[in-house]
Amino acid sequence: MKKIFILAVLIISGCNDSQSESDLLHKKNPDGNYGSEIYLREYNLITELFDTPEIYLGDEVLISGEIIEVCPMRGCWINIKEANSDLHIRVKVTDGEIVFPLTSKGKYADVQGKFSKLEFTEEQARQWKIHLAEEKGIHLDSKDIIINPSDLVEYRIIGEGANIYSYGCKN
Repeated sequence: MKKIFILAVLIISGCNDSQSESDLLHKKNPDGNYGSEIYLREYNLITELFDTPEIYLGDEVLISGEIIEVCPMRGCWINIKEANSDLHIRVKVTDGEIVFPLTSKGKYADVQGKFSKLEFTEEQARQWKIHLAEEKGIHLDSKDIIINPSDLVEYRIIGEGANIYSYGCKN
């Protein structure tokens, strides 16, 4: 009976290795694979996605670049900056399915996902800016927000898989 009890405890503890979203968000070493395996082999430049979006909308794309920002609340998005350019794109994932650690900022990533376009009304764009500021702990008053035409469209990648690594240490 004692052996059965010990075996049961080992099985239960072995199956309970899931980490909380908070643990994942604060993971010390973010290097590794997140989400689905990347199967595309040909990289797309962010420049090329922005220059001819109609060609890529709805398609699976693969990008590579530096992680310049991570969602501070839930790790549900990262901004990837293209090398030798100021262009960047948001990679959004389903909340809780993939959690990008805050320590990913400054690392590099290959990301595969669906290239998509969000179109906002002026009010939606205003609320989106307020939301992004609140994630950083900043309070904005909607009457102080200026909306530019570029604020009405956001191209992004709906991330399905990512590989995060240190520069020069690509898997």
